[in-house]
Amino acid sequence: MSSNNNTSTLQSTIDAVTGAAQNVIGSITGSTADQTKGQAKQHKADAEYDASQATAKIPGFSASSSGAVTKDDPDRTAGAYNQTVGSAKETFGGLSIKAAGRNQNQEGQNQEAKGQVNDYASGVGDRVTGTVGSAFAGITGNQKAQAEYQNQHDQGKTQQRGAEHDIKKKADAEYDASQRPV
Repeated sequence: MSSNNNTSTLQSTIDAVTGAAQNVIGSITGSTADQTKGQAKQHKADAEYDASQATAKIPGFSASSSGAVTKDDPDRTAGAYNQTVGSAKETFGGLSIKAAGRNQNQEGQNQEAKGQVNDYASGVGDRVTGTVGSAFAGITGNQKAQAEYQNQHDQGKTQQRGAEHDIKKKADAEYDASQRPV
């Protein structure tokens, strides 16, 4: 992991590149020690990348490897609820209720997507602000501000990863459904 024990996609990329370079140098010079160190650094980079992407989802919340926990945008929760109720109406209702259920389900999908976009955009914004603010606070020696900005970054990362998790889950489900024979 990176030197501050905070998982980072950027740090994992740097570690992977330096590991590959060390491996190549070892191959050219015939140094098995350099090759082994390079491969170890690449394995470490792979593990760090996986950790930086890790997200746990529970209804209405996201948690990430940074330890941050964020609450989902209310539109995500309300949208999921409307989809569930709409699907139930579609499945068990009469003709007019089925049509209303289809509409409610579609509105719920749109509402959830809106909440995901809000969480994603807000998360990216907090990550950028947190990163820039933390760097500036570090230069000026303001450790308290640096810690606050790091927390903002971590909260943004968690929010972004939570939205990404749900978006990917939905895309995977749609792909799987499209692959089933009719």
